[in-house]
Amino acid sequence: MQIYNTLTRRKEVFTPIEPGRVRMYVCGMTVYDYCHLGHARVMVAFDVITRYLRHRGYDVTYVRNVTDIDDKILRRADENGESISSLTERMIAAMHEDEARLAVLPPDQEPRATRHIDDILSMIETLIAKGYAYAADNGDVYYRVRRFEGYGKLNNRDLDEMRSGARVEVDEHKEDPLDFVLWKAAKPGEASWPSPWGEGRPGWHIECSAMSRCCLGDTFDIHGGGPDLTFPHHENEIAQSEAANGKPFVNTWMHAGAVRVNHEKMSKSLGNFFTIREVLEHHDAEVVRYLLVASHYRSAINYAPESLLEARKSLERFYNALEGQALEGPSLEGQSLEDQSLEDGPVSDRFEARFAAAMDDDFNTPEALSVLFDLARELNRARKESPEQAPALAAELRRLGGILGLLQQDPATFLKSGSSGLPLSEEEIQAKIGERAAAKKARDFATADGIRDELAALGIILKDSREGTTWVFEKPEG
Repeated sequence: MQIYNTLTRRKEVFTPIEPGRVRMYVCGMTVYDYCHLGHARVMVAFDVITRYLRHRGYDVTYVRNVTDIDDKILRRADENGESISSLTERMIAAMHEDEARLAVLPPDQEPRATRHIDDILSMIETLIAKGYAYAADNGDVYYRVRRFEGYGKLNNRDLDEMRSGARVEVDEHKEDPLDFVLWKAAKPGEASWPSPWGEGRPGWHIECSAMSRCCLGDTFDIHGGGPDLTFPHHENEIAQSEAANGKPFVNTWMHAGAVRVNHEKMSKSLGNFFTIREVLEHHDAEVVRYLLVASHYRSAINYAPESLLEARKSLERFYNALEGQALEGPSLEGQSLEDQSLEDGPVSDRFEARFAAAMDDDFNTPEALSVLFDLARELNRARKESPEQAPALAAELRRLGGILGLLQQDPATFLKSGSSGLPLSEEEIQAKIGERAAAKKARDFATADGIRDELAALGIILKDSREGTTWVFEKPEG
């Protein structure tokens, strides 16, 4: 098995520290709001990775933390007029609902920052004692970035480059502008904990260093997260952990790709920011999961109406092949190669082995799905020519799909749900957009507005930009 390591910028043969066991930590959510599509990307990517590692026989300990104290949480709780604990518990419950709908298995451990304050304080004290951190006269504690020789290695950047290219916060209490906070002195009325430096709360970066050490030890196998975390968060984690522990922190760093909406960066300012629950109001959860799985975990994903339609069509091909099959029939799982022989040779050689080869190559889910499409074609052929082989092929298709968290619904139920999809074909929608553009060019704004309103009544919302007109489908209520 080979995994791309962000630290070395190449694929490497994966060799766990302890044979047969994998210890993995993934940076989780800061729970001040509902999870968005970017969170879904990370959730699903590392869910697939965990499922496959277990399929390969590894004993996986998967830890994904919760940040339940930071500036955004304090501000949102104050805006809502509710306690911090009320806000965070509500958002954690919503997060669990979202991941369950996306068939994301819960992590083995889900540590929360506020429950590891003693571990955080202990690590900060060690860093101060070793000269890597210092307490300022304002009650904050900072990390001395220049004291750590390896700073910048994850991002392949030197300190001068980072200083010139980053928006460094000006703080007169820092020894160096690049230093970052480990402990924040509490402002009046803020949530706080006692410390040797006064009342305060942990900085964001130190939380993960302390929680990962507590759950997985000084050095562990895999650390993952979203694409925006390599700098400064993961860079700072390395500096803190290796300075405090005196050992390498993580062997393999993995980062999921970004989510784009209609080929643009997802952001609230652009009006293209979607929470998971907003998306699932209008789209089948397995369709959304398929879209997230169909791209390699390191690649960017484009979330758009046409990409969701393609995801739906792909799943329909699988479920059409599975429909009417007695899935409780003879499974190929656990059988020897000799027992799995079909007309063209061992099924395991032709499908399982190819599937494993794809996933062993840095979890290449697009290639793994292509194997499943071949298996579905074989199933369709068997249904016509060798019906006695179809149940075993169907069971194998569902089993391999399950490693990706797919194909576990009743086929008839899934296929029936598609009848409530788009009211017009993509071609009809594009034709309407073309008619509207022609009307606008002719300054016939009444006709243009009429076309827009006609589509909106069907749940097809047009969005104009300098690049042209795109659309999203929002299933009308009722």
